[in-house]
Amino acid sequence: MTEPDFINNITARGASFWPAAPQRNIIMANTVLQNRRFAMLPKFLTDIYKIASGINMGNGYIFGPTELARNAMLPVPSIIQINDEVKNAPNIRGKTVFGRNDLFWFAFDAFGTCYMLDNTSFRVLRKYDDPYRAMIDCLVAGKY
Repeated sequence: MTEPDFINNITARGASFWPAAPQRNIIMANTVLQNRRFAMLPKFLTDIYKIASGINMGNGYIFGPTELARNAMLPVPSIIQINDEVKNAPNIRGKTVFGRNDLFWFAFDAFGTCYMLDNTSFRVLRKYDDPYRAMIDCLVAGKY
């Protein structure tokens, strides 16, 4: 799947997009992730951030480089904030969480390989060859 196919697919399904992230926010998020020894942002995600700084569909989220205003009480955390919260989970080592829905977490490793993780133990449930398929699974499962 290509990036335009991904965008068209989730747009047709009713996904909401936050405005594109400024390049400085993407660079800053990547630097912070690297300094905290998380996997750095792969190209597919930096390309998405240039289109949308975050994506939402129901209870499914692709976290952005900065915190996103959903409403005054419950903002969507940044990719940095969410990874700081889960960093001590043993099964998360070597991965960076980039998405979540009610059922699963979604992460990538230093090679850009994406994974579906169990909601409580972070155990790998599925490995993806296509990162856009992982993002679709994250968002679609949040809708239903």
